Amino acid sequence: MSSRSLNPRSVSLPGDPPGGRRAVAVWTIGVAVYFVAVIFRTSLGVAGLDAADRFHVNASALSTFSILQLLVYAGMQIPVGLLVDRLGTKKVLTMGVVLFTAGQVGFAFSPSYGTALASRALLGCGDALTFISVLRLGTRWFPARRGPLVAQLAGLVGMAGNLVSTLVLARLLHGIGWTAAFGGSALAGVVVLVLLLLFLEDHPEGYEPEPFPHHGAAYIRRQIAASWREPGTRLGMWVHFTSQFPAMVFLLLWGLPFLVQAQGLSRATAGEMLTLVVLSNMVVGLVYGQIVARHHTARLPLALGTVGATAVLWAATLFYPGPHAPMWLLVALCVVLGACGPASMIGFDFARPANPPERQGTGSGITNMGGFIASMTTLLAIGVLLDATGDDYTVAFSAVFVLQALGLSQILRLRGKAVRREQERLVASRVETVHVPA
Repeated sequence: MSSRSLNPRSVSLPGDPPGGRRAVAVWTIGVAVYFVAVIFRTSLGVAGLDAADRFHVNASALSTFSILQLLVYAGMQIPVGLLVDRLGTKKVLTMGVVLFTAGQVGFAFSPSYGTALASRALLGCGDALTFISVLRLGTRWFPARRGPLVAQLAGLVGMAGNLVSTLVLARLLHGIGWTAAFGGSALAGVVVLVLLLLFLEDHPEGYEPEPFPHHGAAYIRRQIAASWREPGTRLGMWVHFTSQFPAMVFLLLWGLPFLVQAQGLSRATAGEMLTLVVLSNMVVGLVYGQIVARHHTARLPLALGTVGATAVLWAATLFYPGPHAPMWLLVALCVVLGACGPASMIGFDFARPANPPERQGTGSGITNMGGFIASMTTLLAIGVLLDATGDDYTVAFSAVFVLQALGLSQILRLRGKAVRREQERLVASRVETVHVPA
């Protein structure tokens, strides 16, 4: 047995795809679908005031758009994972594009609050079908060692979609009006649907997954139970839960009111701070992806470090002894919030090696639920606490610490078991791939 065979970087997993230009081209189409889905998902963030005027609703009714969209997204994650495992990426992405494009068109022409709400639910359903599918596409086309970087790049492209909503769709909305802006943006869905149908393939030629029997409800229960029993799946879910929600809550609904009402910033300056969170996310995503791809043991320190830094800066901002936190502290908070998204992606790097190919979608779906459940919970908690305390943001945003403490306790409980199980699998895969001469 050569010393080279003991180096994890030199070991190729059985059936490991080769990557290459063809893989990049196919994966780019899948990521383009996710990019458009994020534009549609975040389009309401730049149209909140316009939506309130158009549908004659108050702030509570307006927040229902975001909460419903997250509820649909989170509730769909395990079903989506099962669908991807059973039907493959192309079919699931096709359904997703059709649904979120129909939702965007419906939102453009909605005459009432009820129809607009239904359109956002439809959009959320289609959006939910995209990310897990793109992760699965990456594992089918790229070697396992590229998994962390490929996943972080997918997240980075999603944040670029957020920027398009902020910088482009907002201008279109105020320039050509509601129906033209939202209806026109739906054409992007048609474009990616054509590319998807013509060029996307589930896997490289010669790397077809082994057929796996499907037996209705029994198969579904077996897939979910087997994935949940893996400590790596549960650890991934709690990493995603603990890392993602502070930034999502900030960007999706409560960041602008906090910066304007509690910190005294102008709307323009507050908007620039939200853009800073997005830009920080894109930069940190590239850095985290490279680090995790080269140093697998850095996964947990990066995730825990991000959670700790977020908690410290939130505490410093909320309890600053003065009427408003200084600008340098708010900038630091926004930069660290930008690291929350990349840190949550590390959760998939725990779930991925814990599940065989036929359960990759299910494991990713369970993991992806974590952050969205935490985000929904925090969105509701902050709203309730603001109403109960007369808009005391210090008390309301303290809900962040409660969910961080819960998630952190579960991460610390599961980390040892998950790492040991992963090491056992790595040793087993080395034994299988090493040629022992007679």
